[in-house]
Amino acid sequence: MPLAPVFTSIGGSTYSGKKGLNAAIRYRYMSDRPANEDNSVVAKGYFVNDAVVSYERKKYGLGVSVQNLFDVRWKETQFDTLSKLQNETAPVSEIHFTPGSPFFLKTHVTFYF
Repeated sequence: MPLAPVFTSIGGSTYSGKKGLNAAIRYRYMSDRPANEDNSVVAKGYFVNDAVVSYERKKYGLGVSVQNLFDVRWKETQFDTLSKLQNETAPVSEIHFTPGSPFFLKTHVTFYF
């Protein structure tokens, strides 16, 4: 079946400190998979890491999240598309994709009430 995952995995490690400091590193993995019925076009897999560091108190929390920690170039959504330009004699099968998010840093503040 085209684009059906062959193998996927997610996981990570989390540290929770007694004084409110927390940290986590996580990964997402998807192996290469067929992009069409006869497996002549392959959708490339990816391995992406994210990290979070936060400080929690009774009334508030502060944190930093990093998406795509190692700034890996990856393709999030991939489709095998058959297209033909005006000057081409035969249609061409190729991968069209949405690029995965690049390295991105964000902060967060939480208030508890």
